[in-house]
Amino acid sequence: MTQQARRARRADPGARKVLNFELLRQDAVARRSANEQQSLDFFTERDGLRFAGAHLIVDLHGARRLNELEHIETTLRRCVDVAGATLLHIHLHPFEPNGGVSGVAVLAESHISIHSWPEAGYAALDIFMCGNAKPQRCIEVLLEAFAPARIGVEEILRGCNP
Repeated sequence: MTQQARRARRADPGARKVLNFELLRQDAVARRSANEQQSLDFFTERDGLRFAGAHLIVDLHGARRLNELEHIETTLRRCVDVAGATLLHIHLHPFEPNGGVSGVAVLAESHISIHSWPEAGYAALDIFMCGNAKPQRCIEVLLEAFAPARIGVEEILRGCNP
């Protein structure tokens, strides 16, 4: 470690705590047996990467039907089905008088959340699923259900262990 790095660590004790925590965490994980690690997670693998799940950040622009509560619930249920996930609960909240819906479908594999601004034709969705679920399959359902003029999708592999 360089002299400059040592000084930086002394100047920022918080950074040292994070490093120490990480080292402790690595020791704890190393002590677990392979069987214990397997039974405690639903990690998956793709393209040589091991990760907890895929988290899609979805932006719908120029979208329709963003204030129709029943349509949104039906769409979330279709997303769950096509992704091969397990629905535990859906809670949607409509906003009055301006419209818009915020809500979540809680899944055994994680969640799908939606926040809509119908006056702007915009909706923000998070689709996070672990295990064998396929969150990417939800995109086609969203395109059909809300007919956006433009869609943005970012994927984050959560808990990635290369």
